[in-house]
Amino acid sequence: MKRFAYLGLAIGLVALAGSGAAMAKGGPDQIARLGADLTPMGSIKAGNAEGTIPAWDGGIQSPPPGFVPGQRLVDPFASDPVLFTITGQNADQYAEKLSPGQMALLKLYPTYKMNVYQSRRSCSYTQKVYDANRKNAEVAKLTADGNGLVEGLVGVPFPLATEGVEFFWNHRFRPRLGFKFKRAFALAAVTRGGDYNLVKSQDEGILHYMGPGLREPGDVTSLSQLDNVWITYLSMTTSPARIAGSIILVRDNISDEVGPRQAWQYNPGTRRVVRAPDLAFDNPGTNADGLTTIDQFDMMNGSPERYSWKLVGKQEAYIGYNAYRANNTTYKEFLTANHPNQDVMRYELQRVNVIEASVREGSRHQYSKRVIFQDADSWTFTNISLYDSRGELWRVQDGPIINYYDAKSCNQIFEVDYDLQSGRYLAQTMNMEETPIDFNATELQPERYNPDALRRLGTR
Repeated sequence: MKRFAYLGLAIGLVALAGSGAAMAKGGPDQIARLGADLTPMGSIKAGNAEGTIPAWDGGIQSPPPGFVPGQRLVDPFASDPVLFTITGQNADQYAEKLSPGQMALLKLYPTYKMNVYQSRRSCSYTQKVYDANRKNAEVAKLTADGNGLVEGLVGVPFPLATEGVEFFWNHRFRPRLGFKFKRAFALAAVTRGGDYNLVKSQDEGILHYMGPGLREPGDVTSLSQLDNVWITYLSMTTSPARIAGSIILVRDNISDEVGPRQAWQYNPGTRRVVRAPDLAFDNPGTNADGLTTIDQFDMMNGSPERYSWKLVGKQEAYIGYNAYRANNTTYKEFLTANHPNQDVMRYELQRVNVIEASVREGSRHQYSKRVIFQDADSWTFTNISLYDSRGELWRVQDGPIINYYDAKSCNQIFEVDYDLQSGRYLAQTMNMEETPIDFNATELQPERYNPDALRRLGTR
C-alpha cells in the first residue's frame, strides 16, 4: 500500500518548521527559546492551528487526587471519553498521522484498533533537568563519528537537536526513572491463539548521568568524571523456576572511542560469571523467545554505530500516551490474542520527530532500517517500524508513555514488540501486578555492580 511509504508523511512538515519551530542549534538567541516559544525540553510550546494539540502549560505538576505514594499510579484523565476509533476499515483516512507499523497492524488484525482521546501534554520534569538542558544546549557535543557523547549532563544532550544521530542520543540519555531505581516487571511471549507463560524479573540500576556518578558522594560537574559509564544496570530473572536466578550486569558506555559496553552474565546452573559481549546489537533479546533483539529493549539501546541517522521531519501523529488505564489492568485482561487488549489502550495526537536509521555500508544488522516516531515533549521513542534485509516491514515496536508524576519523568509504561511474520508478540516491562517502581533506591551503591558482587548475589 503506497500509504505505507512514510516519506509521504512529510507533507506538511514544512509548515511546522515555518511556524518558527525549527530546532536549529545556535547561540544565545536560540538557547533563550528554551522556556519561551519552546518548552524547556525543546519542543514547540504552542498548540497547533486546529486546536487538536493544546499548548504545553507545564504538564502534570503534582499527583492527582487519590494517589497514595508507594501504590499504583492514579489515572488523571480517567473521565476522558473516546473521541473516535481508528480501525482497519478507516485507517486510510488517518494514514498521514500513523506510522508504517501502525498501518500494518490495523490492516493485518481485524480486532486491532486505536481509541483516540483528547491530547494531554502531560510531560513534566524537575527544574534541575530544565536547567541542565540549557547548559547542554551550550556545551554538549558528539565524537567525530557520532558514536559517543563528549559533554552534557543530567538533561537531554541536544534540546535543540538538528542532526539525526542527536535525536538518538536524546532518547538514550533522556531523563528517566530517578537517579537510583528498582523495578519488578513481567514479560510474555504471546502465541497466535493468545497463550503465554509469564516470565518475571527484577531490575535495578544507577543512572550516573543523572546524579553524582561513580565517585559518590558529591555531584559531578562534567561527563568526563563518569569513567565512560552512564548507567550500571542489573537484571535477575525470578520466575519460572527453570530459568530463575540468571542475572545480567551491564556497565553501559558513554563513548565507543573510550571503550565498548561491558556486560557479564551469571548462570545459576554452572554458578559461573562470564563476560557477555553478545548482550548488544541484534543478538537475541533476553527472555524474549526469539521475538526481539538485545537493542530493542527500552525501544532502542546501545551504540548507534551500525546505522546512518537521518531526521525525516517533524509531524503530528497518533501515539500511545497517558496509558494509565492499561497499567492498572491485570495480565489476564491485558494479554489477548494477536495484540494486547486495545480497549484499555489510549492514543493521542502529539508532535513527533520522524527519524530513519539505515544500516551503514560495511555494517550488518537484522534490521536494515528503523523508522522511528519520537515524542517531541519527552524525546522518547514511542513507535518503531523495523525492516528486514529485503526491505520488508518485519516487526513493530510500541511504547506508550505516561508521566510518572511521583518522580516527574515521562517514559514508557511497557513495551510491545510485534512480529508480523509469525503473528506473535512480546509484551515486556509490564508492571501491572508488581510492586510499583522505586525511584529512590538510595541503598544501591556503585560497588554492587561488578562481577565479584554479581557472583555473590547469584549464590545467595
